[in-house]
Amino acid sequence: MAPIKAALLGFGTVGQGVYEALKTHKEQLQAALGQEVVIEGILVKDGSKKREVDDHVLITTDFNEILNIEGLEVVFEAIVGEEPGFTYLSRALDKGCHVITANKVMFARHGRTLLYKAETLKRFVGFEATTAGGTPIIRSISQLLQVNEIHTVEAILNGTSNYILTNMREKGLPFHEVLKSAQELGYAEADPASDIEGYDAFYKLMILSELSFGETPKWEDVERKGITEVTAEQISVFKDWGYKVKHLARIRRDSDGFISSVKPVLVDADHPLYGVEDVQNAIMVDTSLAGKVTIQGAGAGKLPTASAMVEDLTYVLQPHSLIRKKKVAQHADYSSEDTSFTSVGEYVVIGSSVGFHGTDEVEILKQEVEGDLVYLLVECQVSTALLLEENPDLVVYEVAGKVRKTEGRAEQKDLLLKKVINL
Repeated sequence: MAPIKAALLGFGTVGQGVYEALKTHKEQLQAALGQEVVIEGILVKDGSKKREVDDHVLITTDFNEILNIEGLEVVFEAIVGEEPGFTYLSRALDKGCHVITANKVMFARHGRTLLYKAETLKRFVGFEATTAGGTPIIRSISQLLQVNEIHTVEAILNGTSNYILTNMREKGLPFHEVLKSAQELGYAEADPASDIEGYDAFYKLMILSELSFGETPKWEDVERKGITEVTAEQISVFKDWGYKVKHLARIRRDSDGFISSVKPVLVDADHPLYGVEDVQNAIMVDTSLAGKVTIQGAGAGKLPTASAMVEDLTYVLQPHSLIRKKKVAQHADYSSEDTSFTSVGEYVVIGSSVGFHGTDEVEILKQEVEGDLVYLLVECQVSTALLLEENPDLVVYEVAGKVRKTEGRAEQKDLLLKKVINL
């Protein structure tokens, strides 16, 4: 039987991983697909550079030469940026190829367009590698969505940030020292902004939102905050209180739309993502029937990402629509239309002078003084916490999983509420 002819767009870390995986797992792929998979062409930026590939492989800087490969069936895309990746994959679909991508920025922006085109042309778009490397979240969510409704998605989607926060806590080191270590180990780029400022996790969250809910929030409405302002001193206090700082990407739908963020929050031992450490990624989805489902695995790296792309290849022969239709959430956690309930949560507030004025009602759960700073673990209404976050003199961390609904005014009257003024 004739082999499956494939091409690679990009031959950096991920592209080389795909090529290596196809070579080392040749027999397993042939057993799964009934055919051998052969890379026939590789698109590169510098055609003069020597590559360790088979002699028959076309090395070119011209995408047209890739499309002109006779019998080409699959295109793997592992380049950076929205363009030319989107144009290349769109043209590959028009040519009749299946396409598989690891390009999260491009897919966050243009994924729905590519999926609709592929469905029209009866082709397949594989994008497992865009969200969490070798962690099979895309296919897992797709399987769940055959019956379940997804209420929320909560995830650690960036291995670099998770590595930094883990080592700051375990080794007591400051941010800049752990970042340098991450760069030396190859976990962080020379310019680490995409990771540590939350952009990488943001793009991945938008892809998961499209898959889970059939749409994304307006990008400018998503709260995005990096980890650069997390200090070793803060982490030490949180550790004593039983909390870890995690850079969480979260999204849920309510009756008014989306509530979504990418930011550092605190988690305790009861949280599903509490034990996810170092460069690991993990995703927790809360569903209507299966409840909370958590998937964990390697979030990045040459072979984990290549694994996701090669596994997508085996999925090509099983046609499925991955376009999630838009739906109105039927199980909103906190409905803004229900005025008889109030959303209350736990937060850590840090400041040299912490004050609540007027009618703000806050219950102090814990407090500690470290140097010139006061650390308070408080319970208050979500609206109050949002006001606190706007105070430039305060640092506020949400405790994940502790937001709940209280039944109106009767319960509030029974709470032991304390005013905190200029501690």
